[in-house]
Amino acid sequence: MTTSPPKLYWKTFVALAVLLAITWSVSYVDLGSFNLIFALGIAVAKAILIMLFFMHIRGSSRLLHFVAAAGVLWLLILLSLVLGDYMTR
Repeated sequence: MTTSPPKLYWKTFVALAVLLAITWSVSYVDLGSFNLIFALGIAVAKAILIMLFFMHIRGSSRLLHFVAAAGVLWLLILLSLVLGDYMTR
């Protein structure tokens, strides 16, 4: 595994800081029912940036891509089970 140049980490840091500023500023704007959707979209973008660059999934083997996708799939399964239980109560 090769390490990425520090410039790439700084660009990723700036992107995460910009997304944080957008999240913070949108919290003061009333978008109605779209507040949650917008906040989750930004959170997913931040999670993807972290996974690709800080967890070194970008440029790694296909096995690591598969394991990361399986982890996300498992999280979605668990969330659907929790929401299914919550909706039936």
